[in-house]
Amino acid sequence: MTRSRMLTVSSLLSILLLSIHLSQDTLLEKRGTWPAGPGVLIAIVILVVLLIGPTLLAGRRSGYIIMLVSGIFALGMPVLHLTGGRFNPDRHSDALLFMWILMALGVSGLFSIILAVQSIRGVKVSNIR
Repeated sequence: MTRSRMLTVSSLLSILLLSIHLSQDTLLEKRGTWPAGPGVLIAIVILVVLLIGPTLLAGRRSGYIIMLVSGIFALGMPVLHLTGGRFNPDRHSDALLFMWILMALGVSGLFSIILAVQSIRGVKVSNIR
């Protein structure tokens, strides 16, 4: 499997896990926080932009940069949740799924970052359209 294909697959996996995670965050919204409605609409736009990288711009420097950003977002989710001290697994019945998705986001995000950086450094100027 080529590095480009691995990056595309890991980026698409990160986007899928990000959408599941954002859905969980929306369902577990706390009172007094920003309403989920506008946040979901913004998340849809962001996820579409992240989806353009591995699909429409695959093999191009701009696509690699978008995939790098999606990897950073994916790696950022477990960092935000696990260092902020806001998540209490005792209060949620689906805590195992939530934690598994955070771990999978971290792994796929870090893997995407590594592959995207390698791809950006390896792209030849003649291949950019």
